[in-house]
Amino acid sequence: MEKLEALAYDLRIKVAELIAKSGCGHIGGDMSVMEILVDLYMRHMNISPENQADRSRDRFVLSKGHCVEAYYAVLAERGFFSWETVMETYSRLGSPFIGHPNNKLPGIEMNSGSLGHGLPVCVGMALAGKLDGETYRVYTVMGDGELAEGSVWEAAMAASHYHLDNLCAVVDRNGLQISGSTEAVMGQEDLAERFRSFGWHVICVEDGNEIRQLDAAFQEADEVKGKPSLVIARTVKGKGASLMENRAEWHHKVPNQEEYEQIIRELQERRAKLA
Repeated sequence: MEKLEALAYDLRIKVAELIAKSGCGHIGGDMSVMEILVDLYMRHMNISPENQADRSRDRFVLSKGHCVEAYYAVLAERGFFSWETVMETYSRLGSPFIGHPNNKLPGIEMNSGSLGHGLPVCVGMALAGKLDGETYRVYTVMGDGELAEGSVWEAAMAASHYHLDNLCAVVDRNGLQISGSTEAVMGQEDLAERFRSFGWHVICVEDGNEIRQLDAAFQEADEVKGKPSLVIARTVKGKGASLMENRAEWHHKVPNQEEYEQIIRELQERRAKLA
């Protein structure tokens, strides 16, 4: 667990470097979602460069596709492609490493970024697995802002109706979206009770940037039978750097040189405490 906590900060540093170098990206959400992606890919999902073509592999969709920089960092760490290639080509003309997930790249199941699409697609994947007698599991990570999309709730009904216990959805609940607080833009609470009323097993993670809490939640979800699972992870937008934390303007702000140096310094300090 200590190694995964340290890895999350190593990857945050890489993401900050990538965004500063390329001049684009969604750094706030990248920082909030990092532990979720690290724990799923390093501990829970049966997916690797070696089995990515196997029918039995687990499936993952990053529904909040704008946080692709964190996704690329985790996939590179898992061995799907070279981080050096990402750093050299991200968002450049002709590069497959674009600003949202691209399924022309190894390890990426679908293009995403149009919010509200991830859960419906994952319901289809999970239902197909049930019909085909496969044992794979399906995971998706959604942003809390995208829960205002009606397609999410249509998918939630279908997942429960078909008893898709091979489906686990995660909400990166950092409380902020591009235009401000989610509760001011389109209130989400009581989110847990909403999903329970749709027939889901709901697991609330008080600190969604804490690997141990996430790990316990995903283990619980793995054991649920007869209904889909939702993990609501309370995270911090911009986690790891004080000038970004819990500030909506860092949804897709690119740091200037002074801000970049402060971000890197604070991330390195937090990383050092985990050594």
